[in-house]
Amino acid sequence: MGIPVFILAGLLVHCVFLVSIFEIYFSSPLVHGMTPQQTPLPPPAKRLVLFVADGLRADSLYELNSNNTPQAPYLRGILENNGSWGISHTRVPTESRPGHVALIAGFYEDVSAVAKGWKENPVEFDSVFNESKYTWSWGSPDILPMFAKGATGDHVYTFCYTAESEDFGAQDAAELDMWVFDHVKSFFNSSRSNQTLFSALNEEKVVLFLHLLGIDTNGHAHRPNSREYKENIKKVDEGVKEIASMIDNFYGNDGKTAFILTSDHGMTDWGSHGAGHPSETLTPLIVWGAGVNYPQKVTSQFFEDNFLKEWKLENLKRLDVNQADIAPLMASLIGVPFPLNSVGTLPLEYLNNSAHFKAESMFTNAVQILEQFKVTKHMVKKGISLNNSCCYVLPLIQDLAANLLSLRIGQSMGFLLVCALGIEILVFSFFYRSTLTIGLLVFAGWPVITQLWVQAKTTALIWTLLCVLLAIFPLMPVVGREPNIPLVIATGLLTLLISCFSLTSLCNSKNKYRNNEDLKVHFYQMLSVALSTYVVSSTHDSLKNKQGLPVLNQIISWMTLVSSSVLPLLSPTFLFQRLFSILLSLMSIYLLLSTGYEALFPLVLSGLMFVWISMEQEALQHYGLSLKPKLAVFNFSYATDITQFRQLHLDDVRRAFFFVFFIVTAFFGTGNIASVNSFDPASVYCFLTVFSPFMMGGLLVLKVVIPFVLVSCAFEAVQVTTQLSSKRYSKCCFCISKHFFFLVKDYGSWLDIGTSISHYVLVMSLTIFMMLMNGLAQLLTTQRLELPRRTKHHFT
Repeated sequence: MGIPVFILAGLLVHCVFLVSIFEIYFSSPLVHGMTPQQTPLPPPAKRLVLFVADGLRADSLYELNSNNTPQAPYLRGILENNGSWGISHTRVPTESRPGHVALIAGFYEDVSAVAKGWKENPVEFDSVFNESKYTWSWGSPDILPMFAKGATGDHVYTFCYTAESEDFGAQDAAELDMWVFDHVKSFFNSSRSNQTLFSALNEEKVVLFLHLLGIDTNGHAHRPNSREYKENIKKVDEGVKEIASMIDNFYGNDGKTAFILTSDHGMTDWGSHGAGHPSETLTPLIVWGAGVNYPQKVTSQFFEDNFLKEWKLENLKRLDVNQADIAPLMASLIGVPFPLNSVGTLPLEYLNNSAHFKAESMFTNAVQILEQFKVTKHMVKKGISLNNSCCYVLPLIQDLAANLLSLRIGQSMGFLLVCALGIEILVFSFFYRSTLTIGLLVFAGWPVITQLWVQAKTTALIWTLLCVLLAIFPLMPVVGREPNIPLVIATGLLTLLISCFSLTSLCNSKNKYRNNEDLKVHFYQMLSVALSTYVVSSTHDSLKNKQGLPVLNQIISWMTLVSSSVLPLLSPTFLFQRLFSILLSLMSIYLLLSTGYEALFPLVLSGLMFVWISMEQEALQHYGLSLKPKLAVFNFSYATDITQFRQLHLDDVRRAFFFVFFIVTAFFGTGNIASVNSFDPASVYCFLTVFSPFMMGGLLVLKVVIPFVLVSCAFEAVQVTTQLSSKRYSKCCFCISKHFFFLVKDYGSWLDIGTSISHYVLVMSLTIFMMLMNGLAQLLTTQRLELPRRTKHHFT
């Protein structure tokens, strides 16, 4: 009973450590109980129209075309003749939900939202919509419900298209914006025959919110420099013009409507967002209508960037704001209380009003922020901590101390130094992928350092070459930035070529246990790889031609995903046959999820794993620990339980380190899996093109796990063939995890926050996950499904 209790206690401690960061770092900073603050003077506008062009970069809107014509003629005319303009500086994380929260509620990312996948705030918050008399909104189901859910009363109304409409493979994502414009027009037309709605629309403190997702969707699918992205901007410009004209006519040109156009975030040149690059944080802001200043002519103005000259706007005063400043601006224009948790500062230069009104608005803004301070101070005095912290100590050094005491002092010091250096290299690799390259190059020289090359020259040479080849991947750009479908197809063909050699070898083998059923399984797996290669080529050609995802390709992709989890279990359990079968099945899935050079990664990694198994046999013989088994006929299903089979040797620590290093390489070899910024939706286009964050996220996780499974299966082979205890690698993982507990961030970009959390969760989960993966590896390597065979009937 002692061992199970110890294991359960260890798992419990790991889980406590894992959960603790969310209590320590990610409690909500929002406070409640403030008194609403409102400017006492009458506002200049009765209603506000807010256009948010999701994913629109500032330069994409303001820059001129090659023939010196504007990208958006109507909006260019507004900023030159009718309103004020500038750049809205967003904060990281540059994502839709936090961007809209900053715009409409006036505060920046609530870090506790990480626990809900950044989809909505886990606590209620105030917003301009909530403080309005009525708010009507049109757009994405991912954004609008968030503000309706947090509103008090029944005065925030949402009109959303279906989630299936957010299709990256659609002919033209600008149709999402056309849907919004068309429904707004229909809404106003219907109000003429609906007295209740007509009366509500003519109230004061009304907000109309148009969320325009087409630009963001086209940016993800085609990149911001594409024709589709730029054409979408033109369509938005035309739509804004039509809506503004219609609303002015509806209200009889009463001059009581204020208009704001901005964006929640920008986008990188490769079609992603989430981090702090200027292309992601610089968004346009154009304000016009009731209570808004007209363009201000200037002779000179100083900014550190050169945008004014590039955009030919040197003579129009540029009024930059922080994104959260837009919320108090909207509140001031229509005379509603400033959102209670807003940290924005009212940008006075946008207002066209009296000095008295501006002074009152500034005072209201200051009192509203002061109210938050008072509530926070009161909570601190009462001893209510906004962030509970706790400290955890974990006494697991007993086994390590026992091993060290058995060595001489010099050996002990050398052992500790090498272990510390190795662990620090692993920690460093989480931040700098190039560290993995250095480690792999050191691994390449391992046979020479230990003299293993003397007894196995060919194997050592192949090991060195594959280590060098694998070392190239961490130096490559992050996956998703440079798609290369021809390379994915070439990888599929290379996999088929290797499979043909393997099939030929299997057919020519003298193994008495081989039968025709084994050859059929191998052939089916080759067919699966061939189909995956075809689907990748066909799908991306279809999407390139804007014909959408072919249904047949989608069916094949999902069938491949399901069948590939079963086919390895039909293959023989001989070591190399089973491992190669696992590789073929996983490669057929990985090809479907690849967009570039990463398709080669599992192939090279598996090659190195096969050689690693052989090298460990040489090392075992080199140190005289055991006779070298015949790997060609080694059968997983007959392997003995070796958890306590032999005494541990110092070289076992090296094996455990190799395993953990290969696991880290599997995760970070082709990019930072913690970064949303490195996720390209094109990776899942063979399975679906309709935006579905959970389905897409699940497929992304599967793509990440596949190299992990390959390494785990290889290590299972190393364990059973070298009689290695599996307890040692958990200690190596624990030493790494202690570093990351103190490196978790609750500030900065989504990239920074998500990366720090993922690093910590990854290493803390590693021990637990390895136990699960060890079980999966045992299942994949030792179990075999026997298909029913037809019985031959003999007639006489």
